[in-house]
Amino acid sequence: MRLISQVLPNDNLNMTALETVKLYYQSFNQRNWSGMLALLHPEVRHEANQGEVRVGTELFTEFLGKMDEVYEETLTDMVFFSEPSGERVAVEFTVNGIYKKTEEGFPEAHGQSYVLPAGAFLEVKNGRIARVTTYYNLPLWIELVSK
Repeated sequence: MRLISQVLPNDNLNMTALETVKLYYQSFNQRNWSGMLALLHPEVRHEANQGEVRVGTELFTEFLGKMDEVYEETLTDMVFFSEPSGERVAVEFTVNGIYKKTEEGFPEAHGQSYVLPAGAFLEVKNGRIARVTTYYNLPLWIELVSK
């Protein structure tokens, strides 16, 4: 799968951090990977639940491609929180997923569905998402897909 980032028109750079993050997750739910990538700062810091920190859109694009290959997810019950400076947004959501292809080190995939609570913290600078930190209960996810 090839993912290509696009450039946002200048008027989209005037969105608030909250608007930017909502558009990012709307793009996620629409599987609009180019739309998501267009909202990222070129040096985005991606802090996933486990594993190494990824810096830059190239590594984020690789991660997104791998995730798309292994999982099919939609986020629901989204609640957004922003703080007064307008740079940081937190979001709480439910991940509704299908485990499509076995990921190394995890249980075998055979189309298991799962519903998992999760949350994320995002930082927006100059109209672009500069940091994405995601948290969920990995042992619970393993339990859900091991059935």
